[in-house]
Amino acid sequence: MITTVAFDADDTLVDIVTGVNAGLAAVVAAVGEPSLSVAGFRVDADDCWRRMADQPARLIRETALRITLDRIGRADETARLLDLFFEVRFANSRPFPGVLDTLAKLRSEYQLGYGTNANSEAARCGLGGLFAFEIYALRDGVPKKPAAGFFEALLAAAQAGPDEVVYVGDSYDHDVVGAAGAGLRTVWLNRADAPVPGPVRPDAIVADLAQLPAVIAQLKA
Repeated sequence: MITTVAFDADDTLVDIVTGVNAGLAAVVAAVGEPSLSVAGFRVDADDCWRRMADQPARLIRETALRITLDRIGRADETARLLDLFFEVRFANSRPFPGVLDTLAKLRSEYQLGYGTNANSEAARCGLGGLFAFEIYALRDGVPKKPAAGFFEALLAAAQAGPDEVVYVGDSYDHDVVGAAGAGLRTVWLNRADAPVPGPVRPDAIVADLAQLPAVIAQLKA
């Protein structure tokens, strides 16, 4: 029996790209250095996300900003510009079109949960008050996905067994392999219609979250 549907945040419910690009553009404008660009900041950020994958998301972003700013001798402004980045980033981080309608439909039948590795707090991304519980990695001893401990914390918050919970996310490695390894049912949000990249098969695949109510009803059957 499925009682709970829990979601990843970034690139699943939340349009993180728009928010991050807006935050970086604000930093570029504030610095006023012609050699800086959003693309340049993103290169350093991508490198830091790879090298520091087990670290807190805010620390990764701070480190990436510092590396970029250090090239122009402005690393001492990192703290101020980090605050600016997050202010603008959250102001522009909102749910993808149709997400709120889908969540409203699901809430009539299921408990909803929210679980993320990163910075996207539900209340700061237009999703406040919509979930029965929220799980944030590296808070209260919760490890990052795909660690089993993340999903164990999610199950404890849901007060449900693994077979009662469906986890929905866009990352095959984190949201499908990780959740399946902890015994949860999984739905892979695969907007690009990519082939399943590994041996672990999601219980269902959707190209759009609007498909979820029907797909979860099928999983219940």
